[in-house]
Amino acid sequence: MTGAMTGSLRARLLWFLLAAIVLAAGVQALVAYRTVLNEADEIFDYHMQQMALSLRAGLPPSAAVGGIGTGEQNFEFVVQVWTTEGVRIFESAEEAALPQLAVLGFADVRARGTTYRVFSVQTHGLVIQVAQDLRVRKRMAGALALRTIGPIALMAPLLMLVVWWVVSRSLAPVARVRRQVAAREANELSPVSEEGLPEEVRPLVHELNLLFDRVRHAFDAQKHFVADAAHELRSPLTALKLQVQSLQRAPDEATRDIAIGRLAAGIDRATRLVEQMLALARHEASMAAGAKPEQVDLNEVARLAVSDAIANAQARRIDIGVAHADANVAAVVVQGQPEALRMMLRNLLDNAVKYTPEGGRVDIGIAQRDAGVELSVDDSGPGLPESERGRVLDRFYRSGEPQAPGSGLGLAIVKSIADLHYATVSLGASPSLGGLRVLIRWEDRTGKTDTAGKT
Repeated sequence: MTGAMTGSLRARLLWFLLAAIVLAAGVQALVAYRTVLNEADEIFDYHMQQMALSLRAGLPPSAAVGGIGTGEQNFEFVVQVWTTEGVRIFESAEEAALPQLAVLGFADVRARGTTYRVFSVQTHGLVIQVAQDLRVRKRMAGALALRTIGPIALMAPLLMLVVWWVVSRSLAPVARVRRQVAAREANELSPVSEEGLPEEVRPLVHELNLLFDRVRHAFDAQKHFVADAAHELRSPLTALKLQVQSLQRAPDEATRDIAIGRLAAGIDRATRLVEQMLALARHEASMAAGAKPEQVDLNEVARLAVSDAIANAQARRIDIGVAHADANVAAVVVQGQPEALRMMLRNLLDNAVKYTPEGGRVDIGIAQRDAGVELSVDDSGPGLPESERGRVLDRFYRSGEPQAPGSGLGLAIVKSIADLHYATVSLGASPSLGGLRVLIRWEDRTGKTDTAGKT
């Protein structure tokens, strides 16, 4: 029973509720029994007193005794009448032989091996005694008390059946959810129905559905990574193998140097591709894990991203700067994940530096607007045709010729991180530098201009 109580909420509820019903019924029956016994004693005493008073008024003793001592109300009263000199002049039952009492009122008297309840009253030189055997009184009082607690004994099992039905009916939705979860396959992560669940259980099922959703996203991210790796690493690895073979077949030192340069460039491209794929996989994993958002200052994110990209920019003599629409704004804050936002801006800067000619310029813009927050990256490169601006946000799409540098994942990562932060990504022509502008906008969701989004 202890194991069932511990493992089953239904068994625990039924056990405690049924035990409470039994305890309450027992206490109520005991109180009712004691109360009825006391009230029966008072009723019998009242009858004895009324009989004695009626005899004092001169009623015939036989009539008085017969009217109360016979019929349906047979209380088995014994009546004796004494003179003040101690002579008994009347008795209703010779076998009683009650002793004469000098004390008037109620008293308990031992006679004939039993105890009598006696009421004595004096009138007109006579002492009238009305007595009742206490065994008879207790027997009749007990029968009356048992008839009183009979409905309690009948209702307790009925109440227990009602409680059993109510508990079973109330926990039926919980059992339904348990059966749904138990019948699932290992790879089935669809939400569990919350319809008809009580308020105490619905939050648990809701959190379970959220867990299923996070696990499903994690599985999807894993499948995407495996598919991307199988699709995109095949060509670079094949190219590296061919370049190694070309290096082995080089007839002279000059040809060998050319082959080594091509091999090094191929290794760099493969390394960059792997880094981008791992970065995208980490980001999708963090999205599936439901990382907690925090207050992030975009100025600090821009500073860290510029420090990551400054080496490549200086190698190509490209100027990177940060511009604010309002110099009086000390901090532009959004809700999000600092590392993800830093990765997003770093990918934008890498992409801009890659396509900007040497000696060009890349500007980072951070602006606080009435409608939210804007982050932009402008470059002085060749820009992007309008027909390709939507496609470059897809995975592994590279603008221009197939031999264009890059893995085609940079802007896909930017789009994924922006979606995580409820931000929008738009591409257009840079009005200041003439190249490409990538604009990320957080709309104000709280009515406050200093908080532009949430995860």
